[in-house]
Amino acid sequence: MPAHAIDSVIFKDMYGTDELRQVFSDENLLQGWLDVEAALARAEAAVGLIPVPAAAEITRKARVELLDLESMRRSINETTHELVPLIRQLASLCEGEAGRYVHWGATTQDISDTGLMLQVKAAHMIISRDLQALAGALEWLARRERDTLMPGRTHGQHAPPITFGFKVAIWLAEIRRHIARMDESRPRVLVGQLAGAAGTLASLGKQGLEIQQRLMAELGLGVPEIGWHPARDRLAEFASILAMVAATMGKIAHEVILLQKSEVAELEEPYQPGKVGSSTMPHKRNPMICEGIMAEARMARGHLSTLLLGMESEHERDWSAVHVEWACVPEVAILTGGAVAHTLRVIEGLRVDRERMRANIDMLHGLSLSEAVMLELGTYLGRQVAHDVVYEASMAAYEQGRPLRDLLLADERVTQHLSADKLEELLRPERYTGLCGTFVDRVAGRED
Repeated sequence: MPAHAIDSVIFKDMYGTDELRQVFSDENLLQGWLDVEAALARAEAAVGLIPVPAAAEITRKARVELLDLESMRRSINETTHELVPLIRQLASLCEGEAGRYVHWGATTQDISDTGLMLQVKAAHMIISRDLQALAGALEWLARRERDTLMPGRTHGQHAPPITFGFKVAIWLAEIRRHIARMDESRPRVLVGQLAGAAGTLASLGKQGLEIQQRLMAELGLGVPEIGWHPARDRLAEFASILAMVAATMGKIAHEVILLQKSEVAELEEPYQPGKVGSSTMPHKRNPMICEGIMAEARMARGHLSTLLLGMESEHERDWSAVHVEWACVPEVAILTGGAVAHTLRVIEGLRVDRERMRANIDMLHGLSLSEAVMLELGTYLGRQVAHDVVYEASMAAYEQGRPLRDLLLADERVTQHLSADKLEELLRPERYTGLCGTFVDRVAGRED
């Protein structure tokens, strides 16, 4: 029975996707190790270090379905070594003399690091793909809602109005920066490992570099400029970027939650008949998907500090760092990938209540346009004096529950410069959205 919600039969879809779980499954992990062992044998055969028939036989038998996984588990416990049982099984599966050439010149961490990088490579591709899909959904939403008025909010309070498309375009720009980070990190992160016992490739001699290059070419990984057994920054960088991606997903989900509150009601995550908000309150339409995204994001970010500690690797080999990576890298990737996939679902099915957004602007009876009035009045009185005049009117409007317009029209310092019609114009939200539309066009493009 799974001990973690990621693999739980009943909860797993709330914490990731099957696609990423498969990437980090035991079977895929072991197949990755076998793929590295087979590619290593082929690379060594190509330079004449081992017989070509031996490499071919190793390749034929390097299949996870041929392994006895329960025997491997017992052997790992007995040997306290994760790779030796696999090497023994693979060697015993090979016919003739081929088994004696399995794992020639390599050390355990060469295989486990490179195998993990194959998993990271697959996860990197999946998460990058889903981020691109999310960016596309946000582009469409930003263009559609380019001119949809809504309250701007600073410190949780109404500020001058914005458009919903403007808010979405900010999300989109952030997502695109993450996509760029993922792309730019690829050549730094997706690098294999073949360095030998102490990282010097002494076991392979002068042929070491050629074998290394052939191995990485077969696996589609970068060639390291030097062994990185004790240098764990590649995996830390991958996790750091994923933690940032997860944080953005959590931010978007939290914003939807805030705007779905009953007293706000401007947005709603996807709803379909049968979705239940509460076991005891039948009326509830809770933002359960977004709350799940926030949970995924928090857990993903929580692993980053642990992985950063793994960079404090001792000397030429420190297995404590590697053990941490085996546990944390899969979780960071699965949780982040799940958060991205679930955020895409939210954006694609997001309900936008334009009428409620407009009504919420009006609920303060003009107070959110105080800056517009102040700046216009400032051309006559100076900015600070104008601020004080509008401040007095605004505080009275708050306390008395009256429209700002009425308080301003009762002040001679205002009316001697601004007519009732002019005030009416200044207090129109449509007039004071600044360059929202321009910024949406700059980030998301214009609708066709």
